[in-house]
Amino acid sequence: MSSIGHWIRAASEQLKQKISLEKEEAFREANLLCQQVLDVNRAWLITHDSDELLANEQAKIEALLQRRLAGEPIAYILGVREFYGLPLKTTPATLIPRPDTETLVEAALAKLPEGAALRVLDLGAGTGAVALAIAQNRPNAQVTAVDFSAEALSVAKENALNLSLAQVRLMQSDWFSCLQGEKFDLIVSNPPYIAENDEHLKQGDLRFEPITALASGEDGLNDIRRIIQEAPNYLNPNGWLMLEHGYDQAEKVAALLKLRGFSQVSHAQDLAGIQRVTFGRSC
Repeated sequence: MSSIGHWIRAASEQLKQKISLEKEEAFREANLLCQQVLDVNRAWLITHDSDELLANEQAKIEALLQRRLAGEPIAYILGVREFYGLPLKTTPATLIPRPDTETLVEAALAKLPEGAALRVLDLGAGTGAVALAIAQNRPNAQVTAVDFSAEALSVAKENALNLSLAQVRLMQSDWFSCLQGEKFDLIVSNPPYIAENDEHLKQGDLRFEPITALASGEDGLNDIRRIIQEAPNYLNPNGWLMLEHGYDQAEKVAALLKLRGFSQVSHAQDLAGIQRVTFGRSC
């Protein structure tokens, strides 16, 4: 049997070589796999580096490692992903929450004064990441989140309960279809925005994620066009529409917003300095 430290170092090297992870990320993932099976935190692993793994423990960790080496996303193996400080259950029925999408949350919070009971709509809830992060940081906001997938919505509901954010209203809906007559002060969305023939869909984590949450027509903008077209019917005067999009789509999304009559069209950059979110104000 291996010691914990020896197993982590050996697994890190395999992850680095087999799926081309950076050294630090490979080491982090190997630690996470150990933490998952042993049900301990990172500090415990450090202080028990020389402890021997039991045979059944090593077998379980090795099984998880093989799944990761086959390319399965670490978020699906662990069943959880942290987003904006919130631990979120994550399954293959949902898109994996990513740091880029925290840009959308930051942009939304900037338009939501603390203490204001404004109405917020999240289109395409997935795990509930965006809606729950907004609700956590703006407890007076009235947050609604919708998703077409019943499976994804079930995950979002579980996350809401686990985080004691059950005040978030979660509904199954094809974008706006179940929201007739309702008005919101802010609409946010991280919709599918990858072109359906994009080679990236066959690479990395994207191979395992639900295609309906990723791809949207020949240029990736079909769902964004639909949202922009319909959103004014569901926005209060001077309400905001905010959309996450691909690294090279900012200007196209801005043009679509302007064409639909939105004003004050602008962008928010992610941590890499890429224009990741585009937003505009309704008349």
